[in-house]
Amino acid sequence: MTPRHQHRLGRRKLLFALGGATVAAPAVAALAPHALAGTTDGADAPAAAAALPLTIVNDSGSFGNASVHVYIVGNQDGRQVRVTPDGALAPIALSDNGADGYTDYAIGLTGSGETRLSLPYMSGRIYVALGQKLKLKVVTDGNGDPALQYPAGWVASDPNHAVLHDCAEFTYNSAGMFCNTTMVDMFSVPLSIRLTGAKDQTTGTLRPSGRADAFAAVRRIEEFAPLVVDDTRVIAPGHGLDAGLFPKDYFAPSIDEVWSAYTGNDLTVTTNAGAFTGRVRGERLTFEGPAPVSFAKPSTRDVLFCDGNLAAPNDGTTGPVAAVLGAGFNRSTLLSAPAQPTTDAASFYRTALTNHYAKAMHAATEDGKAYGFAFDDVADFASYIQDTAPTGIRLTLTPF
Repeated sequence: MTPRHQHRLGRRKLLFALGGATVAAPAVAALAPHALAGTTDGADAPAAAAALPLTIVNDSGSFGNASVHVYIVGNQDGRQVRVTPDGALAPIALSDNGADGYTDYAIGLTGSGETRLSLPYMSGRIYVALGQKLKLKVVTDGNGDPALQYPAGWVASDPNHAVLHDCAEFTYNSAGMFCNTTMVDMFSVPLSIRLTGAKDQTTGTLRPSGRADAFAAVRRIEEFAPLVVDDTRVIAPGHGLDAGLFPKDYFAPSIDEVWSAYTGNDLTVTTNAGAFTGRVRGERLTFEGPAPVSFAKPSTRDVLFCDGNLAAPNDGTTGPVAAVLGAGFNRSTLLSAPAQPTTDAASFYRTALTNHYAKAMHAATEDGKAYGFAFDDVADFASYIQDTAPTGIRLTLTPF
């Protein structure tokens, strides 16, 4: 599969639409949540004509089917929608809020065994909540349209902070199914996706004791330990930084070293557009190649969120180079490999100063793939799969 950092970068532009930069309140989804790159717009196709079988399997071993609640929410054709238990696509509405101020969009599982649902064309998330239902509220956005406040488990004041929950992301349209498990914001519930169609693919499966091992690995690193919230979740370090739980200057020594190293030496970044050769000139890392590209020195927050001075516009040049740089900083490979991107996973996270959260997420999975940060798809290391002729998707809650 072609690395998705060499595709269109729609997902990167939408990464924070669900509150990636907020810690004060539940996030309003104004755009498709974590929408996936490399897809085409399927809004012209009627949802009912293209329903994809979706199977939910509860192999958690810790919660019975009656304690598992599923939510399928997202966007279609510029409007925010949800999937009802019978597979219909319904627009969200302010009137959906109940007496307690929240909606009840939960889809219950069957009494035992597998639960079979239907997925229409849309882009969004499949949430699972264990033990309690999620508190999702419909509000009015800046345009006066109804908008759904998504859960932000990394925010202590969020009404869903105490709820054990997680999600998978997808875009399903006439071009096919594009989906992934994600730890970009946090990690809580082990999930795997099996996608059948032209191929039979699975991603996201954790190793035996993978969840416990990931929690323990993050706890062992002093700067990262505060990111572990009891046995509920591990918060991604970018959100931890915004909440005052993670050092704001954590990556500063590494960033300074990279800027110093490439003041007198070349850094080469290769994308589908070609090879870009750069050096630091006037405090900016400036590349020559298919197009002029340059970056101001990023902050730790920029590295963790792959945003700010490492933001990736959908321009085919700056965006892909930014993605490779973001991956190199998080994986700590920029100093050891002046030709990027690196593709040898054994060379990732080798230094003491690295993204130990992402390292733990990858170590926990059977295939070594995870979405531990926004540019983790660089060189195809994300827990992402796609199929242009899908016949079914299976989301499994794997053992804790």
